[in-house]
Amino acid sequence: MTIKNLSDLFEHTLKDIYFAEKYIHKSLPKMIENSSNSALKSLFEHHREETAGQIERLEKVFEVIGKEAAGEECPAIEGIVEEAEELIGEIEDAETKDAALIAAAQAVEHYEITRYGTLLTWANQLGHQEAIGLLRDTIEQEKSADAKLTRLAEDKLNEKAA
Repeated sequence: MTIKNLSDLFEHTLKDIYFAEKYIHKSLPKMIENSSNSALKSLFEHHREETAGQIERLEKVFEVIGKEAAGEECPAIEGIVEEAEELIGEIEDAETKDAALIAAAQAVEHYEITRYGTLLTWANQLGHQEAIGLLRDTIEQEKSADAKLTRLAEDKLNEKAA
């Protein structure tokens, strides 16, 4: 895709996060499987459901801007997930693995928050009013997931891993 203007950049970034959300949705079962803490497992299961809804919301954003929903490979999210999988494979202690899973999940959340924040700004600039509410709903879910991961880490898991 040749990017000539902000509208093209918006579409490119939308395709990037669409790919990322689908990739994350596919990757979450492995994180669930590797979690030993029931609260962490539950949080990942819930976020997988949210991610499915976020994918649907992105499809609606494509629709309201008159574009076909399509992903564009996102090396950033692939790298974050690959790094997490390598790290998890090196850890035997269950509590330490849970702490690493939280850190990996937060890296993903922070990436998503930056992308959605940018998309929100551009949607506003481009006058995509219908897209703004959809994107805002998703960024709020991502921020909430990040906060829940932080609380879980600080309240229980990091101390157990120490």
